[in-house]
Amino acid sequence: MYGIVNKAIQDLLTSQFGEETWENVKSRSGIDADYFISNEPYNDDITFKLAVAASEVLNISVGDVLIVFGEFWILDTAKLKYGYLMESGGPNLKDFLINLPNFHNRIMLIYPKLTPPEFQVSDITNNSIYIHYFSKREGLQEFVRGLLQGLGKFFNTTVEIELIQSRNNGSSHEIFKVSW
Repeated sequence: MYGIVNKAIQDLLTSQFGEETWENVKSRSGIDADYFISNEPYNDDITFKLAVAASEVLNISVGDVLIVFGEFWILDTAKLKYGYLMESGGPNLKDFLINLPNFHNRIMLIYPKLTPPEFQVSDITNNSIYIHYFSKREGLQEFVRGLLQGLGKFFNTTVEIELIQSRNNGSSHEIFKVSW
């Protein structure tokens, strides 16, 4: 993952829990880095070690850490760093989710070494949509849940997110039903 992801974890922890919490997480993770360069690729293990260490320091599950981080990513990192891309996705939650499959194509122009997930949409109704999530990285479904929750907040829309299908149960990918 790119350094911007690890930097966002640092920003989340320092802004919501304080610098001391970040230092504890960094120490517990065994990551010896004073800073992360946003546009440089880093080994995925660093990100996962930070998530596990945050779970231990905050005394919450890794899944809960990923959900909080997903929301933070949308409401802070994406909004501040990619506001123009967020706005180009559509004027409301439904339109943004319909356009989600094209989002990473634009991001790859900024981060050419990115290994992005793939999103597909199906079962589109007036108040719900199925989001299909495909990724080479395992263990990030709760991050995606957080992203979807964050998008609901970004568009001032109350959402309900239901995991319909999961790789944890032998499926090829995750499917989330997002209702509003």
